[in-house]
Amino acid sequence: MQRRNFLRLSAGAAVLAALSSRAVAQSGVKEIRIGYQKNGVLVITRQQAALEKHFAALGIEVKWIEFSSGPPMMEAMNVGSVDYGAVGDSPPVFAQAAGTAIVYAAGQPITNGQGILVPKDSPIRSISELKGKRIGFTKGSSAHNIVVQTLEKAGLTYADITPVYLTPPDAGPAFANGSIEAWAIWDPYFAIGETKQNGRILINAHEVTKSNSFYIANRDFAKNHGEVLQQIIDVTTSTAAWAETHRDDVAKSLSAVTGIPLDIQTIAANRSSFRVGPITDDIIATQQGVADRFHKLGLIPKPIAIRDIVWRSTAT
Repeated sequence: MQRRNFLRLSAGAAVLAALSSRAVAQSGVKEIRIGYQKNGVLVITRQQAALEKHFAALGIEVKWIEFSSGPPMMEAMNVGSVDYGAVGDSPPVFAQAAGTAIVYAAGQPITNGQGILVPKDSPIRSISELKGKRIGFTKGSSAHNIVVQTLEKAGLTYADITPVYLTPPDAGPAFANGSIEAWAIWDPYFAIGETKQNGRILINAHEVTKSNSFYIANRDFAKNHGEVLQQIIDVTTSTAAWAETHRDDVAKSLSAVTGIPLDIQTIAANRSSFRVGPITDDIIATQQGVADRFHKLGLIPKPIAIRDIVWRSTAT
């Protein structure tokens, strides 16, 4: 009986997969444009050509577009030049508040690999000593949220520091030459600052707050091509599961795609969490906290409801 049920379920899954592939083939999609940064599951997916292999039989090409941070990726997604991409927690909050055409497609807990650096010889030893200091970070990025919540933990306000808005490539040299006194950043730049730019970890993000990164899709792409989006998520999820148990290979993949030295990417790979899953109620609640905090501080112009732009697959 158990074998019969198993065979019935397997046959059902095969039928669903066939129907899904047929729907994708008939979708009219000829190209999928993926936005990625110098870290994470999508870099590995690109290096393995996992999406290309999956969609080749369906006549769909994959185009990869690199971004230095999440905010410009959200802008590109809004105008329809990117269909799917990975970002931290803050970019989609700013984007939703601005009316950007995006949806949350999948989530990924962040357990390590981001935080705030100070120079090794800095007198700053506690987060309360950030008061009055110049802190560099990318506006609207996950590092922005790290700064806000770190200040809150120390009993400080946003007005107690001087924010210096810099992209990661610009912030690294500014940190190294002392133009900023602290740097909020994520891997692999976090590892670069720590090992190559005389940095010391003042605090890891996981010591301050629970956070997530996200896989975001263009709203119209998700609405019109849900079957395609679901298969992109499936490939992303499968790659993430592989990455969890192949960290040495992950480091090599990250280094090969980004050009960042293997020793740096090894640090990043060993402390990362790659697991990808659906947007749960817990993730929504955590992200809503980020949005509410940003609105309270006047960083976004209006309150938003994260749940309003969470995409739900119709696949069964």
